[in-house]
This record gives sequence, structure tokens and C-alpha cells, in this order.
Amino acid sequence: MNFISKISSLIGIVIIVFTAYSCGSGKITDIVKDQENIIEKQFSAEGEKLSFSFNAGPAHNHPTFAIWLETSDGDLIQTLFVTKSIASGYFTFGDAGDGKWLKVPGEAKRPAALPYWLNRREIFQPEQPLLPTKNQPVPDAYTGATPSGDFIVKAITLKQLPKVFRVLVEVNQPWDWNKFWTNEKFSGDSDYKTSAQPSLVYAVQVNLNDLMEEYHLNPIGHGHPSGKNGQLYTDISGFTTALQIFQSISFIVNR
Repeated sequence: MNFISKISSLIGIVIIVFTAYSCGSGKITDIVKDQENIIEKQFSAEGEKLSFSFNAGPAHNHPTFAIWLETSDGDLIQTLFVTKSIASGYFTFGDAGDGKWLKVPGEAKRPAALPYWLNRREIFQPEQPLLPTKNQPVPDAYTGATPSGDFIVKAITLKQLPKVFRVLVEVNQPWDWNKFWTNEKFSGDSDYKTSAQPSLVYAVQVNLNDLMEEYHLNPIGHGHPSGKNGQLYTDISGFTTALQIFQSISFIVNR
């Protein structure tokens, strides 16, 4: 292989996509290294550097998920990443009406997808609806496609974080019925039927004055089965395969 051919091959290995979004006085950059399953979200030059490792479990199949930060009192600090489908209201299977789904991508309202995050997310525009839509989406700088298999999310936050804060992840995979969360559990509830096992919420608390080498997020509860509110329900005894979407979620603070 000659020199030019080698260079061409190397260029083809890693595809890097850059997007930019203006937020306040800063600039948000988004770098996705597709072949390596690395997502980078740089919201500022002065924020904390966080690096997440998501290890896919046996039930992983392109789930919807969000990563965000809160204060120890539960107030939102910022969203770090959310999958493009829920962020835009445009899914792999669009809504055909009457509880039916298209076999092609299209717009859909799925409040049961990530109800805990949806009720806590940033307000990006006046009179913002609960659910992002094609006309009122979450800005692209916060979003991206669901990676396949294991992946890494690297983020630099908008600003320095409080000494104590929480890291949360909410994940959901549609139509994952089991013996407890059955198709008939909430008969006639079309929103529930887009979800089956409800969204799972994972969390861990960080103290920057007593920093650990690595943090592991554990499940703390689930969202409302049909997305009717933003409450956290702590009983996850009826969950099975939903707990196997991610085998592990961990992160480190790079200082």
C-alpha cells in the first residue's frame, strides 16, 4: 500500500463530526468519534471534566437515555447528553394514531420514555412543552444518536460544579414486557404501551473535597409507567431485562 492509500485508510477509520451551539457567552462543541463510540460534549473551557463508561448489557438494543447533574438538594445543574429521538420527538417508528405505529421513522409523543428527566430538564425557550418536538427540540449540542455496544461520554460542564453534586442517568427501552409489566397491566393506556418496563433512574453523589478514583451509578428507582408525572418510584422489584440494558455505568472526574 502506498503512502497516499495509507493516509486515506486512516482517515476512514475515525469520522469526526463537529457541531456548535451558542449558549450564553460560551460556545458548546460536540465531537462524536463514531468508530470508537466516543461522544464528547464540551460546554465550556472552565467546567469540570467528566468521563463516563457505559457497558452494554445483554438487553441493550438502542435505548433512550439522558445524563444530567443536580445539586445535593435535587435542583438541576445541567443536562450533559440525551438521545436524539426523545430530544426531537422523532423516533425510529413514528406515531400512526389510534395506538398504532408506523414501520418507518416519524414524529411521536412518548412521555413514558424519560419522564423523570423530562420534568427536570432545562427551559431553552418560552412556553416550552414538556415533550421536545421537531419545532421545539433540545439543542443539538446536548444530543446524539444512541451508540451501539459499549461507549464513552466525555463532557466538560458549563461551569465549575458545587463541591457536592449528584450524577443521574435515566434509561428506557420500549416494548420490553415481562411477567409483572405486562401488555394488559394498564389496559387502554397507550403511553404505557410505548414503554412496558418503565424508565430506570441511576444515580451517585460526588464530593469534590473527597474525590474517589471512580464512581459507579446504581438504580434508585423508576419513572411513572406512562409518564404522567415526574416523580421517582423506588420499588424496582418487578424489573428484569430493563436492569440488563447497561451492565455498568461508571465515571471519573478528571482533575
